[in-house]
Amino acid sequence: MPTREITAHHEDLIYSALLASFWRKRALAKFLRSCGISENFVASWHQEETKRDFLDRLFERLRSTDKGPAVLRQLGRELAEQVTFPDLQGWEDTEQKTRQAVEAVNALRHYQTDEAERERQERQRVEARERYAAERARAARSQQSLAKLKQRLDELTGSLGTQKAGYDFEDWFFDLVQFSEVDARRPYKHEDRQIDGSLSHNGTTYLVELKFTMEQAGAPDVDVFRRKVETKADNTMGIMISMAGYSSAAISAGSGPRTPLLLLDHAHIYAVLGGASDLRSVIERVRRHASQTGEAFLPFAKFNG
Repeated sequence: MPTREITAHHEDLIYSALLASFWRKRALAKFLRSCGISENFVASWHQEETKRDFLDRLFERLRSTDKGPAVLRQLGRELAEQVTFPDLQGWEDTEQKTRQAVEAVNALRHYQTDEAERERQERQRVEARERYAAERARAARSQQSLAKLKQRLDELTGSLGTQKAGYDFEDWFFDLVQFSEVDARRPYKHEDRQIDGSLSHNGTTYLVELKFTMEQAGAPDVDVFRRKVETKADNTMGIMISMAGYSSAAISAGSGPRTPLLLLDHAHIYAVLGGASDLRSVIERVRRHASQTGEAFLPFAKFNG
């Protein structure tokens, strides 16, 4: 990454701090070497050349090289870290020299602190803009993906109730789960029984039962699924999705104290597809309602109630 250019004012503050912090040429030369000034250049400082003349030549050289700004910033950092000035001790006017050095170094330090804060704020602004742009791009991609999922579901609806549509709906639903970044296991068989699949969220495993039929799910459908779920481990629950909804008897069969079931219908699914919610939030909201009331079904229209 290229080194930032250094302002004329910053350069003047570094120059003044160098002049004020060192009285002897030898001490200044040693400091310059420690900050990366080449030995050859320091050695070119002839006896008759004053500190000011040498620094003028040094700064002119640094302005003309690509590495100059980095070297100047290194000088600025090292100068700003000074708290004592050994080279100014032992003179008749030590107190005055030290006071001038402290003033010069403090001015440099304050400038560099303010500059660092300005740069930090600018980085934050840039990062915020980048995050916003990335979020907008992600949202656009998400909307495109949701639109494609909705189109696929709309196409499946034309074959609602057929066996093939049921299998296609299974594939479609777990594509939605994958899009929602929820851990899942696609449909599988267990002891000769077909399990429609499972997903995991917030430490709970949910068996999934899908009904893509023209008729509402009835109490027998819910009872069978509930028995499946209750044979599993304690941290296992069940999510049934019936696109045609549920009879009142089915909702009653799925509800009760400590019910292990969550019942979703087409409204929950289309809320996700429309961007009104997301699958994780839908699961969490219905589960919270079930925990508080014992009711396994909460219509999406009542989510904010």
